[in-house]
Amino acid sequence: MTDETAARLERAAADCAEKLFGGDPGGHDRFHTLRVARTALYLAGRTGADPHVTALAALLHDVDDRKLSPGTAGTLSNAAAVLSDPALDEAERNAILTAIREVSFRGTDSVTPSTLEGMCVQDADRLDAVGAVGIARAFAYGGSRGRKLYDPNEPPETDMDGEAYARRTSHTVNHFYEKLLKLKDMMNTEPAKRIAAERDRFMRAFLDEFYAEWRFGDNEGGIPDA
Repeated sequence: MTDETAARLERAAADCAEKLFGGDPGGHDRFHTLRVARTALYLAGRTGADPHVTALAALLHDVDDRKLSPGTAGTLSNAAAVLSDPALDEAERNAILTAIREVSFRGTDSVTPSTLEGMCVQDADRLDAVGAVGIARAFAYGGSRGRKLYDPNEPPETDMDGEAYARRTSHTVNHFYEKLLKLKDMMNTEPAKRIAAERDRFMRAFLDEFYAEWRFGDNEGGIPDA
C-alpha cells in the first residue's frame, strides 16, 4: 500500500479505537492502543516486518476483542469495516486480519503468530501488559470488573486452556501468575524478549513488596490474616 493509503487507514483505525474505547476505565483505552502501535512499529523497525501492516494490525488489535466486543469477535467486523478501503489490496487486508486474529493470550491455547507482523503486534500487546504500566492496567481492569485486590485463600490456576481462562474471575494478584509472569517467555522477537526481561523483574519486585506490606505486623500477633 502507498504511504498515503496507510496514513488514511491509520487515522481511520485510530478513530475506530477512540470511538470504542475512549472512555474505557479498565486499561483498554485509546492510550493502550497507541502504546501498542508505537511499540509494534519499534519492533517492526528492528525485525524487518512491514510497518504499514504492523501499524494497522496494532491499531485495530482490540476493536473485535472477545472481552471488549464479543458480538464481533468471530467476524472481526469492526476491523474489516476500517479495512474496506478499495486502495488496500486483498493480500494486505488478509495479512492485517490474520495478525489481529492471532494476537490474543488464550492460556494454553495461545498461538504463535504465523507472520512477522503478527509477532510484532502480539509482542507489543504483551509488553503493555508487563512492567509498571502492566501492573497499573491489571488493577484497573480488575477494579472495572469488580474483582478483589487479593485473597490469600484463593490460589492461582496456572494451567488453564482458553475457555477456562476466559471464564476465570479471580482476584487481581492471581492474574500475575495466570498470565503476566508467563509473558516474558512467550515473546517472539529478540527486542521484545530483552524489554520483557526487565519489565518482568520489575513486576516480581513489586509482588515482593506487595506481600511484605500485606503481611506487615504478622509477628505482632493478635490479628489473624483473613
